[in-house]
Amino acid sequence: MFKDINKVVRVLVVTDFFYNGAFASFAPVFAIFIAGSIVGGSASVAGYATAMYWVTKSLVQLPIARFLDRAKGEGRGFSAMFLGYLASGFVPLAYIFAETPLHLYIIQAFYGFAMAWAVPSWYGVFTRHVDKWRISFEWSLESVFAVGLSSAIAAALGGFIADRFGFEALFFLAAVISFGASFFLLTLRKSLLPHRTEERVLPDRKGAHPHGR
Repeated sequence: MFKDINKVVRVLVVTDFFYNGAFASFAPVFAIFIAGSIVGGSASVAGYATAMYWVTKSLVQLPIARFLDRAKGEGRGFSAMFLGYLASGFVPLAYIFAETPLHLYIIQAFYGFAMAWAVPSWYGVFTRHVDKWRISFEWSLESVFAVGLSSAIAAALGGFIADRFGFEALFFLAAVISFGASFFLLTLRKSLLPHRTEERVLPDRKGAHPHGR
């Protein structure tokens, strides 16, 4: 079942498993970190920090997506995905040095900006390489494996690590894992499309033209 899935989809799902796990490891306890380690930290600060991420990402993601769509091949999208994932890996490290709410807001804005590059490019590459005869399965594989199971395992381990070793150790480990996941994306370089052609979008199992010609 899984061995027949094409390499691009496999790599993207495995990358997301570790990357999402890295950030999910501290997501459930992030508000506790803010309240205990940020001067003036509170539930409101945690809410504003989360809002800063989503506002920044939402404002810039659509223009970035239009920029990526103008490229003829997948090189631009891959670069945006790799650099976005790589840049966001510095976010957990930055939390270690954050002392005030302003520091936290700046970090969250940077995180949102980085993901505004990574997310649309990831969607684009995944969509162009998903196998036509199992679209639902492969998107569900991403949802179940790279999001659901990854988040569940990471949340449990992250809480344990934070209790046992502290938030600094948790953030450092999350950064290391996210960097590793980012560099794993480099294994895709030879599988990218030099040109976006109709025949390669949702390819047919037998290689037939999507319009039957």
